Amino acid sequence: MLSFRFSRSFLLALVAGMVFFASSAPLQAQDEGRSKKEKMQLVKITTPMGEMTVMLYNETPQHRDNFVKLVEQGFYDSLLFHRVIEGFMIQGGDPNSKGAAKGAQLGNGGPGYQIPAEMTDALIHKKGALSAARLGDNVNPQKESSGSQFYIVQGKTYDEASITSFADRMGRNYTEEQKAAYAEVGGTPHLDGGYTVFGEVIEGMEVIDKIAAVSTDPRDRPVQDVTMRMELLKPEKWGKIQKEMGN
Repeated sequence: MLSFRFSRSFLLALVAGMVFFASSAPLQAQDEGRSKKEKMQLVKITTPMGEMTVMLYNETPQHRDNFVKLVEQGFYDSLLFHRVIEGFMIQGGDPNSKGAAKGAQLGNGGPGYQIPAEMTDALIHKKGALSAARLGDNVNPQKESSGSQFYIVQGKTYDEASITSFADRMGRNYTEEQKAAYAEVGGTPHLDGGYTVFGEVIEGMEVIDKIAAVSTDPRDRPVQDVTMRMELLKPEKWGKIQKEMGN
């Protein structure tokens, strides 16, 4: 059965030949030009390792609205980060992971639908990027996203020469700001253009590293379950963050 996974051979090839998210723009720049009625949605993800605050992008409205709907329904509560690869990403959102037995194969579940891709060159896979998992191109040429499974990028940092070389091979044109993001906070640029990035971690970035560092089994599932609970944050939380950042 196919699952919303990245193949092990793909990952090993990346590690062997690697030369070299959140969004490419700072919070203030992203908010410029937005309607006053269209403020960012913020979601708190609580885990045994701590809390993360995620900002959902208005540039990806279908993914944003779907994620908000599932959070409001309590869909993600008690699900697991069922796939963790240090230096790459942490993945969750499979409803079959709730109360799953040790050793159970996970990664195939979802809400029964997919979401059309909403990829944009402005939103990249730097560290902290919230992105949608999906089935492979062979059965999903339109790159439609899983209705619920997501991953949060950890990645690694790359110097400018490596990023430029990588961009040339992929036929991409990164802005200076995007290059700086990959150089300063890191990420997984090889996923750009392949998966929809629809949000970013804006608080609790250290939690990504803590989860990524846990012991895992041969299927990359944490040996000790890493659960999640999600809730929408109130509008005043967004205002507080803007104030703290001087926006």
